[in-house]
Amino acid sequence: MPSIRTATPADLVRLPALEAASDTLLTTAPGVDPTALERLPPPAAAVELAAALHLLVAGDPAAGFARIEEVDGFAHLEQLSVHPASAGRGLGRALVSAALDWAQAHGYPGMTLCTFLDVPFNAPFYRSCGFEVIEPHGKLAALRRREAECGLDDAGRRVAMSIRFGPD
Repeated sequence: MPSIRTATPADLVRLPALEAASDTLLTTAPGVDPTALERLPPPAAAVELAAALHLLVAGDPAAGFARIEEVDGFAHLEQLSVHPASAGRGLGRALVSAALDWAQAHGYPGMTLCTFLDVPFNAPFYRSCGFEVIEPHGKLAALRRREAECGLDDAGRRVAMSIRFGPD
């Protein structure tokens, strides 16, 4: 299992291609309209990734990454991508675990994300990591509206999810 580490400037130029490769896994996923995927915006550019709150990568060269932002005072998993050649080997789970550890260590009360409901390696995967589907409010609801405007909801049913740290 590759180690999880903070991204370096050298990683940034490779991550857009990694995200694009990862996105190809959605074209055959259940519950996703592949024609709608063709109309979506391209992956984040290196300069956008450099501005992320925190960016974790798995391996060297990176075989996966997790982009963390902040939404409504929570850490927000903006993007999780694993290269198809490395899919199914636990990299996504390791990245999520590292992202949760980072968020908790930095004082966040939990983490949120938005994902496809019916894709096995999306909402069901995140449920297995402890996330629950929530009704988004505030900036998270605004983020979901922007996703819909960009066409993500045309590709498949989307949900917001969260996990809280500490006692309930």
